[in-house]
Amino acid sequence: MLALNVRGMILNVSSAVGFIALFGLAIQNGVIMISHINGLREGGRSLYEAVTRGATHRFRPVLMTATTSILGLLPASLAIGIGSDVQRSLATVIVYGLMFSTIITLFILPAFYYIVEAHMGKKNSVNE
Repeated sequence: MLALNVRGMILNVSSAVGFIALFGLAIQNGVIMISHINGLREGGRSLYEAVTRGATHRFRPVLMTATTSILGLLPASLAIGIGSDVQRSLATVIVYGLMFSTIITLFILPAFYYIVEAHMGKKNSVNE
């Protein structure tokens, strides 16, 4: 929404479709990260090691997924020609939203996973 506002665009049907696509890509990247961390934990790794290795191992795939989408839609986001009004808002939402969501997926999500799992581990050990 901030990118739309900064670029002087409004929320319309095209940008709403962009939000749907953005949510799908962001969730896909998050699932890629969390499923790998869970796989490492099932393999016997400690919580800290699984989170750090999982985030390191999935850094490139998540970054490449986002980068290809951003680079592919950047020209549509910057287009000013005839008929570009429809595609510009959709591309703007996806490009700038993916930039933000990729940072969250790569850095905040593993930290949040670690905090929640460490808290749940302490809670379970107290209850036993």
